[in-house]
Amino acid sequence: MTDASDPMPGALEGVTVLDLTRILAGPTCTQLLGDLGAKVIKIENPAGGDDTRAWGPPYVAPRDGGDSDLSAYFMCANRNKYSVIADLRSPEDQARVRDLAARADVVVENFRPGGLARYGLDADTLCAAHPGLVYCSVTGFGQTGPNRDKPGYDIMAQGYGGMMSLTGAPDGPPMKVGVGITDVMCGMYACVGILAALRHRDRTGQGQRIDLSLVDSQMAWTINEGVNFLTSGEVPKRRGNAHPNIMPYGVYETADGHVIVAVGNDAQFARFTGWLGHGDLPADPRFATNPARLENRDALDAVLVPALKGRATAEVIAGMEEIGVTVGPVQDLAAAFGSDQAQARGMTVEMAHPATAPGQVRLIGNPLKMSATPVTYRRPPPRLGADTDEILGG
Repeated sequence: MTDASDPMPGALEGVTVLDLTRILAGPTCTQLLGDLGAKVIKIENPAGGDDTRAWGPPYVAPRDGGDSDLSAYFMCANRNKYSVIADLRSPEDQARVRDLAARADVVVENFRPGGLARYGLDADTLCAAHPGLVYCSVTGFGQTGPNRDKPGYDIMAQGYGGMMSLTGAPDGPPMKVGVGITDVMCGMYACVGILAALRHRDRTGQGQRIDLSLVDSQMAWTINEGVNFLTSGEVPKRRGNAHPNIMPYGVYETADGHVIVAVGNDAQFARFTGWLGHGDLPADPRFATNPARLENRDALDAVLVPALKGRATAEVIAGMEEIGVTVGPVQDLAAAFGSDQAQARGMTVEMAHPATAPGQVRLIGNPLKMSATPVTYRRPPPRLGADTDEILGG
C-alpha cells in the first residue's frame, strides 16, 4: 500500500499547475507533473466533470453507494490532483479560476483554439497579466494551419498522421494502436515542453506559450518509418509484426504459442541460425547481411518459420537467452502486471481511497526511477469536486 503522506519532496515541489484539460492527452501530462511533485488543480464542469468519468465500465464502487464517477479510464491519468468544480459560464466561477491562474506557474488546457477567450482564460489574456506563466495548449491540429478549428480525438490523429496506415496485417484494413497512444505521446511531449519552459522561466523570469497538437505529435513518432519515406519517397506498407529495417525481427509461432525474436546484427544472426540448426544461412549471399535479408525476407522466413514452429516457446526463450539474442514471450496484461519483473519495478501501485468501497484503488506505476527526487503517489484519483471547498476557500 502506498503511503500518501510520504514527505519525500519531488523535483517539482513548489510548482502549481492549473489543469483545464480532460480526456487523456492533457491529463496524462498533468498527472506526470503531479507525480514529479507539482500541485495540480484540476477544474471540472459541474455537469459530470471530465468526460472519462463516464467512460466505463469498469468503475470503482463509491463507499456511499450510488453511481460511481471513478472509471478505470479516468483513474489512469488523474492521480495526484485536486478536483475543483467550476462552471466557466458563470462570471463568479470565471473569476475564481482566473485567481487560481494568477497563483499558478503552469496552465494546461485542451479547449479548441480561442475557446477560452470568452472566459478571460486564454493565453493572450493570462500571459499578458502574468509574464512568468507557462501556458500549454493541446489541440487536435494546433493553433495554426487550415485545420486549426477542427476537433480531434486520438483515433482521428492516428488516421490523419499516418500511423494507421502502418499498423495491422499486410492484407488487412488500417488499424489503430490498441491504446490511445497519440494522446499519451502528446501528453509526454507537453510535459517535456513545460519542463523546458520552467527551466527558462527560472533563469530569465519569462514565461512562454506551448502549442501542441495530436497530429503533429503522432507524425513526430512515425520515427524511422517517417524518415524512411522522406529519404526514399516510397510510402511504407503495413507489415504486421515485421520490422521495416531489420530482419529477422518479429513474432514467430512456436509449437505451443508465440515468441518474439529480434536479431540486431550479423553476429547475432549467425548465433541464431546456428542454434536453429541452419548454420549455413549466414554464408548464403541472400542472407549474409541485413540489407540482403530484408530483400529476401520471404525466402528467409520460409526456413525460419517451420524451424521455430517445431520448438516450444520455453525452449526458444532459453536458447536465445543463452546465446545473447533478444527474445521474449507475448504476454497478456495479467501475465505482464503479475510478473516478478513488474513487481520488482513497482509497475503496479495501490493507493488508499476512503471514498471507495474497496478502500483502495490499483493503478499503473510511473516508470521514472529517480535517485534524489523519486516520483510519489500522494493523492488518489479524486471524486468529482472533492477539493472545491479546500482550494477555493484557501
